[in-house]
Amino acid sequence: MRVVARGTQRRQVTGESTQVMTEILQDDVNLAVWQRHLPAQIEDFALLALSLGKPLADHRVIKVDEAQPLVLQGVLPGATDLQGHEGFCADVAWLVDAFACLLGARRVGLRLRVLDNPMCPRFHVDQVPVRLLCTYAGRGSEWLQAGAVDPECLASMPEPVDNIHRLQAGDVALLKGEKWLGNEGAGLIHRSPPSQAGERRLLLSLDWLA
Repeated sequence: MRVVARGTQRRQVTGESTQVMTEILQDDVNLAVWQRHLPAQIEDFALLALSLGKPLADHRVIKVDEAQPLVLQGVLPGATDLQGHEGFCADVAWLVDAFACLLGARRVGLRLRVLDNPMCPRFHVDQVPVRLLCTYAGRGSEWLQAGAVDPECLASMPEPVDNIHRLQAGDVALLKGEKWLGNEGAGLIHRSPPSQAGERRLLLSLDWLA
């Protein structure tokens, strides 16, 4: 595991093992990133989904049963006939299971979207306890190290241009927000990546609902 940025109160960690995801439970950590390389079939599926040029989306609430393995079917309608879809569904299901197990979640909100413009172009903090982000294809989300800017001034200050970090395609990131108990005022500052005309990305986000 490698600490990539440390502030006076919060730090961000990355690692190439799934074990790094448990670091988000530490009081002084507001970002934990599992740096992984996507299997070729999943990477190919994601690129094929982008190539369709369609506004694909999948929103659902998943009830987690610890006694039953999670099976997701029909993920991302409109792309279910593409080669590699079965493996993609299995990967998303694994992430939901891991997210729920880590947090003890009973309900998980899933959003999966092909985006052709930045969804949240300005740096901000999320009003949630914790969120999982994984960009399967395209540019990953950008974030600022702890202490880089004052979160209370984000709405009025110019956008930072230096010391911006970016997640890579395939990375699994857990971001603490303002609603995590004890993390008030220390949510991770992040944004959707700037994009050029014609650029698209396939983004998965998971939220802890209950």
